Amino acid sequence: MKPRELPGLTVTVTEVIHAADLEGPPDKPHVFVYFITIANDSIETVTIKGRKWVVREANGETLAVEGDGVVGKFPRLEPGEEFRYNSSHAVGYDAVAEGAYLGLTDDDKAVFTRIPKFTLTVP
Repeated sequence: MKPRELPGLTVTVTEVIHAADLEGPPDKPHVFVYFITIANDSIETVTIKGRKWVVREANGETLAVEGDGVVGKFPRLEPGEEFRYNSSHAVGYDAVAEGAYLGLTDDDKAVFTRIPKFTLTVP
């Protein structure tokens, strides 16, 4: 079953911070911490089951990351509820990140919401 975009299920990237005190691997030394809110302003209850991220670096490298849940959790959002979390990503160059969260409604309909594009600008 192909997921449908659920109106009212939204993602906001509230802050992106270059974490100079965190060390990344030698080829990706710039670590960024980002803060995200998933808000359910729809009329349906949704459980977030997975995510897909695409990170495109200025050197042409593209990384796609898919996985279950969100930071090890499967948040269940009733109408009007939010889930907030932070995570991090290391890059070697300026980059742009975007993606989607995949979920299931209480009646087992597959839905998704887009993660808006945001930039990771190396200082």
